[in-house]
Amino acid sequence: MSKRLAEVFTRCKAENRSALVGYLTAGDPSVKISEKLMHSLAEHVDIIEIGLPFSDPMADGPVIQAASERALAAGTHFDDVLHIAKRIREKHPEIGIVLMGYANVPYTIGIEDFSKRASTVGVDGVLLVDIPAEESGLCADIFKQYGLSQIMLLAPTSTEERIQLAAAVGDGFIYYVSLAGITGAEMGEVAKIKDKLSLIRQYSKLPICVGFGVKTTKQAADLASFADGVVVGSHFVSQITSNPGTEDVMVNNLSASASALASAMYKAK
Repeated sequence: MSKRLAEVFTRCKAENRSALVGYLTAGDPSVKISEKLMHSLAEHVDIIEIGLPFSDPMADGPVIQAASERALAAGTHFDDVLHIAKRIREKHPEIGIVLMGYANVPYTIGIEDFSKRASTVGVDGVLLVDIPAEESGLCADIFKQYGLSQIMLLAPTSTEERIQLAAAVGDGFIYYVSLAGITGAEMGEVAKIKDKLSLIRQYSKLPICVGFGVKTTKQAADLASFADGVVVGSHFVSQITSNPGTEDVMVNNLSASASALASAMYKAK
């Protein structure tokens, strides 16, 4: 596991709380504003997921799809994503940084070049939604060479066989999708999520973070009572769309939203 990701979960466990993992799409609504939003979010989260804007985000709902469209329309390139990651790392040396997106981006750049450049700016892990555990070997050795954790997704439909495989090849943490659907939909039933995490823990000692559909402080607190981390994406991205054109309001609302969720999670265990 990336040393820094391990330290994040160790620190959260010592503080008897779950990690807050926050997602924003890089370059949304522009590279300049995106960097400010990322810095604001980084003040409140333990791990920041920086989304790689992509034209065909198959696992994402309309909120994050629109974020990718805005970022691409603003001319966001991989160099801009790395610039944002570098600036976050310089200002927040303690938090985890994960790149999240689809395989086309590293394949187009070249997996080794992608990994080397990401590692150089301080990225700790990579989650490629369309690289399942069965295909993880395509990237595993190169990611490992550059100290990047390859984070695996599991879902309510994951079989025990797939859970065992993801546990064997994954690193950093396991991202458990709360529902059989896309980002931004309604979160899955808490009791079923808890049962599935118990099953996953039979096969993996990695921390398990739960995401997809988390919008409210109650949902975050409910998950934080048993999960190692809670991932919030569409709810944070929506702070951009609900305040178009008002940069300061976007930043302030995002900060307030992240602070409220972090506070609720602190009280959950």
